[in-house]
Amino acid sequence: MSLLDEVRTLLDRSLAESTDPSLRGRLTEARRRVDEPLRVAIAGKIKAGKSTLLNALVGEELAATDAGECTRIVTWYADGPTYSVTAHLKGGAAEQRPFQRVRGAVQIDLGRPAADVDHLEVRVPSARLRQHTLIDTPGIASLSTDVSLRTMAFMEAEGERAAQTDAVIYLLRHMHGSDVRFLESFHGDGMANGTPVNAVGVLSRADEIGGCRLDAMEAAARVAARYATDERLRRLCPVVVPVAGLLGAAGATLREDEFRTLAAVAAEPMSDVVELLLTADRFASSAPGRQHVLNRLGLFGVRLSVRLIRENIVRDSADLARALTEHSGIDRLRDVFTAQFVGRSEVLKARSALAVIDECVPAESMLAAEAERIKASAHEFVELRLLHLLRSGRLPGTEEQLTEMDMLLGGAGGAPHHRLGLPAEAPPHRIASAAQTALARWQAIGEHPFSARELRTAARAAMRTCEGILATTLTPDR
Repeated sequence: MSLLDEVRTLLDRSLAESTDPSLRGRLTEARRRVDEPLRVAIAGKIKAGKSTLLNALVGEELAATDAGECTRIVTWYADGPTYSVTAHLKGGAAEQRPFQRVRGAVQIDLGRPAADVDHLEVRVPSARLRQHTLIDTPGIASLSTDVSLRTMAFMEAEGERAAQTDAVIYLLRHMHGSDVRFLESFHGDGMANGTPVNAVGVLSRADEIGGCRLDAMEAAARVAARYATDERLRRLCPVVVPVAGLLGAAGATLREDEFRTLAAVAAEPMSDVVELLLTADRFASSAPGRQHVLNRLGLFGVRLSVRLIRENIVRDSADLARALTEHSGIDRLRDVFTAQFVGRSEVLKARSALAVIDECVPAESMLAAEAERIKASAHEFVELRLLHLLRSGRLPGTEEQLTEMDMLLGGAGGAPHHRLGLPAEAPPHRIASAAQTALARWQAIGEHPFSARELRTAARAAMRTCEGILATTLTPDR
């Protein structure tokens, strides 16, 4: 029986034995949640670029990027058969709301003050939303305390109370102590409610680093690498990816008229081009339509596009869209997203469900004991606990041993090739050979008389991981 099947069974038993209507409601929601797509929140300070990043990830202009009333409300974007908007009110009621598309963005008529709405649910026919629901949250450290509290209340895991989201993409611009404090609140105690692999950091608006020069993304990559080595941040958010959200969104939705505007600039004499691209104001005021393109791509995107067109690297709007996507970092974020979240969605959803069971069943009951047994014995949770110890600096070992163990336990992704440091196209026999070699190495570490007790325990878990990879890779006739 898989981990998620065990959790489903335990939820069903908990529902059968519960008589409290409010607790039954929470258990019913948890039971439904394990069969739904993974919930991934996008969070960060105000003006960090959350809505723009969401649009880039979905590949469609959905979330409004202005400071409208709806940006003060937690908004869920989920797959659905047709476009629809539901407002879930503070009192528990839900109602369909009218909306219109304005240059792609969903503009919603709330019909009431934003303070009366708990959250909005926007359904969109989207293949990219079938495996995960993306949740756009109001900015943390907003000028409005109420707006900040909406996000904190939605995200926080406090004591044994589960967060409403399974994972988070957290947008950083300049790392502050408040960023670390927020991630700590999301992780809860770091063990029961949070994990060291359910948060990915994004160095947002990365194109603005270095004054929007053409080497801005290289500079941003160096900053992201430095953030990723910060000991406290790495424990909470082990991967930081630089992303230019405007470029990612524009790459997915670039229009022909926007390409023509950029091509017209690229066709001007070089001296005029240099003059136009010195500042955003000069470019925007030089001709009609250019302010719109600047808003869509940013100054870095405009400079990059003009260079690519002028040098004949791109020849039409489709070429430019692909180039903008490539330079934006959004593909790298999608790869990390798949490895960190989609690849381990079962364990993240199981963790969230077990936190609800902890809240809803008596601590002395057989159900609570069974939940503890699952958390203690399921290998997926053993791996997460060891990753937490490793990234907290509490696991002894050489740097080489700890680096390999981080990868083997799923720190870079749950797929076998991620765990063994192999390319995605590695054939089964190569994966099996690498797993066999790693198994022998960790068996030797686990049996060595001079290995610390904690390292021997971790080595046994690493061996179990290798054995699991071998069991799923080798076929009976080999």
